[in-house]
Amino acid sequence: MDLKGRDFLKLLDFTPEEIEYLLDLAADLKDKKKKGIPVDTLRGKNVALIFEKTSTRTRCAFEVAAHDLGMGTTYLDPTGSQIGKKESIADTARVLAGMFEGIEYRGFGQDIVEELAKYSKVPVWNGLTNEFHPTQMLADLLTIREHFGHLKGIRMTYMGDARYNMGNSLMVACAKMGMHFTACTTAKYFPAKELVAECEAIAAQTGGSITLTEDVKAGTKDVDVIYTDVWVSMGEPDEVWTERIKELSPYQVNKAVMDNAGEQAIFMHCLPAFHDLKTKIGAQMGERFGITEMEVTDEVFESGQSLVFEEAENRMHTIKAVMAATL
Repeated sequence: MDLKGRDFLKLLDFTPEEIEYLLDLAADLKDKKKKGIPVDTLRGKNVALIFEKTSTRTRCAFEVAAHDLGMGTTYLDPTGSQIGKKESIADTARVLAGMFEGIEYRGFGQDIVEELAKYSKVPVWNGLTNEFHPTQMLADLLTIREHFGHLKGIRMTYMGDARYNMGNSLMVACAKMGMHFTACTTAKYFPAKELVAECEAIAAQTGGSITLTEDVKAGTKDVDVIYTDVWVSMGEPDEVWTERIKELSPYQVNKAVMDNAGEQAIFMHCLPAFHDLKTKIGAQMGERFGITEMEVTDEVFESGQSLVFEEAENRMHTIKAVMAATL
């Protein structure tokens, strides 16, 4: 399958067959990595990594993946680029495309990465926007496939704030791959109706389904995957913590939720997670609200059902596949 020159902006742009191809390529590259087989077929190429929002996993995944492929990387943090400030997005795209073979963007609106791609003559990859997180989706799908041996028919429930990149992207990924997606949260935090309708139409073609429910017991009963994310996203004001903790606490992933899902269920989280008080923000929230855990309990996070660190590693293998395929 030829994906050379393609941008990787959101999974809506790709067919189920193309997504499966990227997963197969990632699995092959992962196997070679484990066996110490070099894959540095892109020597001499260079990629620019624009990070308007900082990240541990996304940055490390792109840098290690690029180096494994033989490429050089230039990391541009929020202070290292003039994108959107002194230089327009269109001009930035054309400047970087003249120096690099690929451009990664992690930041704010999906419109920014779409505009970068419009004006760039080299592939642009979405490392996260407010609306979508496609590289995380490939890692999640690979992790699920590794565990269960297949994707079609898998039942996934996402708990928490399903309005933004993770809820949106998981719903799209499930629809594309014939999986059954449930957003289990209060109605205020359901994904946008327009995207739900689009995903329902896709799922009708692939054999998947989309469900929105406020009922924790019904929404998590006998599912294969329980997924959650932090309740307050990067860049949101501090004031929203009070509201989110009050409204989303009923949707915390705890032992009762996992028991309701069943022994076969796995727990997933894109990280970082507030499962204890060992972070600065976690400690602050613990002091303010008298809680020790937020979206997931430490018991679940550290349990045998948790695949969060396998999932994190797979970020690198799937990002490597995206770069290898598009370059």
